[in-house]
Amino acid sequence: MKQQEVLRHVTTPLTNPAYAPVVPRFTNREYLNIVYRTDADALRAVVPEPLEIDEPLVRFEVMKMGDVSGYGPYTESGQAIPVSFEGERGEYLHAMYLDNFPATASGREISAYPKTIGSPRLFAENGALVGTLDYGSQRVATATMGYKHHRLDVREAEAQITVPTFMLKTIPDYDGSPRVFELVRTEITDVVVKEAWTGPARLQLFQHVLAPLADLPVLEVVSASHILTDLTLAPVKPVFDYLKGARS
Repeated sequence: MKQQEVLRHVTTPLTNPAYAPVVPRFTNREYLNIVYRTDADALRAVVPEPLEIDEPLVRFEVMKMGDVSGYGPYTESGQAIPVSFEGERGEYLHAMYLDNFPATASGREISAYPKTIGSPRLFAENGALVGTLDYGSQRVATATMGYKHHRLDVREAEAQITVPTFMLKTIPDYDGSPRVFELVRTEITDVVVKEAWTGPARLQLFQHVLAPLADLPVLEVVSASHILTDLTLAPVKPVFDYLKGARS
């Protein structure tokens, strides 16, 4: 394989790439969002500077991807933390668990999504929308919400899912020291909200050493939403370089 041919590939193995070189379009992406109040000290221990916390809130999410170009359908779950950076409000992605390896690999390599393998599910059962997350054979989260109890304003639903997102981009050097260590920013674009609902909700988190969602305990459920949408993820941009200690 010639050098020019090598450079055309975005990932390895060269003859069987881990993911397709596409900008994915998400069609019928279904969200279950539960915002809850947690322990302020526990939150400060996991949110990296220079991000700032206003209130000790966490958004637990389960997302069922109806169809994604390049990856197909899959389900994802995780925790996002409301933060601000230089006066701009957004969310810090704390952890994400999903059941699709290409989406996991591309999310980590191309962008900076903190993705790892898990087994989330989102389904309706006996009048409730149910979201679960298992790590291996162990349950680590169970969320329930009244199924389509009250309509949510479409503009409010769009505002919930289009806030700027901040993540850490880390690439180690060959000796284990950091080669890249940046805070990056992205956002959701080309949004079409098809349905949006709200209602009563509950959330349980269970202790697991390798999926420590419960380290941010649920003290009070603040709000919940159920949203169906189409969207695209914008490319990430660096906003702070930890190795230089300055804005990128």
